[in-house]
Amino acid sequence: MKMRVLHILDHSLPLHSGYAFRTLAILRQQRKLGWHTIHLTSAKQGDGQREQEIDGWHFFRTQPLRRWWARLPLLRHWGAVLGLQQRLMTIAAKARPHVLHAHSPALNGVAALRVGRALGIPVVYEIRAFWEDAAADHGTSRAGGLRYRLTRALESHVLRRADAITTICEGLRDDIIARGIPAAKVTVIPNSVDGEQFSAASATPQQLGLSLGLDGHLVLGFIGSFYAYEGLALLIAAMPRLLASAPSVQLLLVGGGPQEAELRALVERLGLRGQVKFAGRVPHERIADYYQLTDILIYPRLPMRLTELVTPLKPLEAMAQGRLVVASDVGGHRELIEHGQTGVLFKAGDAEALAAQVLDLLQHAERWPSLRQRARAYVENERSWPATVARYGPIYQRLRAHTA
Repeated sequence: MKMRVLHILDHSLPLHSGYAFRTLAILRQQRKLGWHTIHLTSAKQGDGQREQEIDGWHFFRTQPLRRWWARLPLLRHWGAVLGLQQRLMTIAAKARPHVLHAHSPALNGVAALRVGRALGIPVVYEIRAFWEDAAADHGTSRAGGLRYRLTRALESHVLRRADAITTICEGLRDDIIARGIPAAKVTVIPNSVDGEQFSAASATPQQLGLSLGLDGHLVLGFIGSFYAYEGLALLIAAMPRLLASAPSVQLLLVGGGPQEAELRALVERLGLRGQVKFAGRVPHERIADYYQLTDILIYPRLPMRLTELVTPLKPLEAMAQGRLVVASDVGGHRELIEHGQTGVLFKAGDAEALAAQVLDLLQHAERWPSLRQRARAYVENERSWPATVARYGPIYQRLRAHTA
C-alpha cells in the first residue's frame, strides 16, 4: 500500500522562504519515491483561502479561529493550535494518512499530537530551528524572557510526546538530546540541494551582469534574507579594506528583509554606492543566474545561539553552483564547510578577518579550481535531496508497522 503522509506546515508557497523551499524539495522527492503527500498550512499563511493550487501542488489552508479571545496575548497562540487542530482533524479523518508529519514551530506539533492521539495516527515532529531563538535574534522577544521560556517548554513537551523526531543538523540534534530525549528517537535529515536545479555548467549570464553594472568586475555576493544575524553590516564595513587592495571588487546583495534600509544607509555613510549593488528580491527560478554572476559568495553570520546551532541552506546552493564560499566560523557553517578544502572560514564578527580571508583568496587564484571541485563533490555525494529524503523511509515504515 502506498505510503500516505500528511504534512503540517507553518507556511508554504507562494510565500518565498528557506522554510517553503525546503518543504517543496521534500515533497518533490517523496512524490518521486511513490508516496502520497497531503499538505496543510497553519493560519500564518494568511491568504484567506481554504484550499489552493500552487505550481501543481494542492495545499489545504487554515483560517484564523474566530473567537474574541484569540487575539489576546498568549491566548492567540492557543487559538492558533485549536484552529489548526480542527482543520487537521477534518482532513486527517478523511485522508487517513499513515503518518502525521508536523514541521516546526511547536504549535504545529501540539495540534498534530492531539489529532494523532485521537485518530490513532503516529506523529513525526521535525525541528528546523528553535523558534524561541529565532524570535530573540529577530528582536521580537527577549532571550530568557517569559515568552522565550514558554516557547522552549512547549517545544520540549512536543519532543517528549512525538513518536519520532527529525531535525536538519547535528547542532540541533545535540540540543534535543541534551533535553533528555533518547538519541535513537532523533534523525538528522539535513538541508540539501537539487543538483539539476543548481548546475555549475551554465555560462555566466552576461546580460544580467551588464544590467547591474558588474561586467568586467570581480563580484562578491550574498544571496538570502537581510536579517541582523546574517552579518551583512559587517560585510559592508569590510568593503573599504577590500577596495584598498582590490579596487575593482564589487559587492552584490540579492534579497531583502528587515535590515535593508539600515544596510542602504550604511552604504551611503561609507560612500560605497558605486561599489555595492542591491538587486532586490528575485524569482526563485532566476537565482541560479545570480549565483553564476558572483565569483565569491560571502556568509558573515554573527555568533549567537541560532547561528551556532542551525545550518543554513544558501552556502550549499553556492557550493552546488561551483562558487567559492567564504563564511564566518559559527557552528552552523563549520558543519557544512571544511576550511581550505570546500571553502574558507573567518572569525565570526570580525570585519578585518573577513577582509583578510577574501584578499588571501583573491591573491591565490590557483586554489580556486580545487576549492570549487571539492565543494561541488561534497554537495553531490552528501547533500543531495534524493539521498537525504530517503532517510524518512525507515522512520515512516517503523511507525506504520507499530500502528498496523
